[in-house]
Amino acid sequence: MEAIVYEEFGGPEVLRHTAGAAVPEPGPGEVRVKVAAVGVNPVDWKRRYGWVEEFYPTTFPAVPGLEFAGTVDRLGEGVTGLAVGDEVLGWTKTGAYAEYAIADIVVPKPAGLPWETAASLPVAGETAQRVLDLLGVRAGETLFLHGAAGVVGSVGVQLAVAAGVTVIGSASASNHAYLRELGAIPVAYGEGLADRVRAAAPDGVDAVFDAAGHGVLPVAIELLGGVGPGGVGPDGDGPHGDGAAKERIVTIADADAEKYGIVFSGSLGDPDAVRAGLTAHARGAAAGTLTVRLADTLPLKEAARAQELSESGHVRGKLVLIP
Repeated sequence: MEAIVYEEFGGPEVLRHTAGAAVPEPGPGEVRVKVAAVGVNPVDWKRRYGWVEEFYPTTFPAVPGLEFAGTVDRLGEGVTGLAVGDEVLGWTKTGAYAEYAIADIVVPKPAGLPWETAASLPVAGETAQRVLDLLGVRAGETLFLHGAAGVVGSVGVQLAVAAGVTVIGSASASNHAYLRELGAIPVAYGEGLADRVRAAAPDGVDAVFDAAGHGVLPVAIELLGGVGPGGVGPDGDGPHGDGAAKERIVTIADADAEKYGIVFSGSLGDPDAVRAGLTAHARGAAAGTLTVRLADTLPLKEAARAQELSESGHVRGKLVLIP
């Protein structure tokens, strides 16, 4: 089968397109899917560099990719509720940058939902929902979402707004109109961010979702009442705040989270909850109440180029590969 394979950690050059990869076979409780579209995510190139082994250990040769949409091709032993020919989206266990993939977390693709959109939902939807659940944001509260115009951030904005949460979202000026369309109050990145968030939320911020990193955790702590940038905590190693307040900050992008006593969330949640969430998100996308901005679609053989674009940080929306 066609697939993208890499056999060592490194830059985009380690990715190799092949037409001779072995077709995987489903085990008990698994299905094989003929892939129609693959979502490209920052974690794909972070795994390629070997940066996230704690969450996604690699066995070489490796096929990149976590999320896909496609058609069930074969059922493993004990699988119920699915049939060959069903259109699904979900998470792969063998790598999604391939013609065929093995999965045990899939849900039906609603009729009429484009393949590219379906393949864009699993990672962004699960990640955004997981973080919002960890933060425990409720109707009437105010959330600061750093990196709100990214794919995960924009889904987080929509889910929070739909739950009655006021969202202050940081983004570059060129994305402010987009955030307003999603229902967020946009603020600019850069020096003075805390002051701009306070101006947008004069009654204060209840929780912070960091989807972008770039050293925003000290600002997050300051917004929730801790020592701000440049301040020194009681043990002299940087910003500190009340422990209860820190529980309402979650990052998916800053490796310094532990240093600040902040939760870093990077692992897939409970499978049943993941399925339920993905089903709801797919239905929302089909109904037009949840949107994912698509940046571009590329053929699978251009996977290295897609990862380079993702790593550049200048892509506005989701990149999708088509086998």
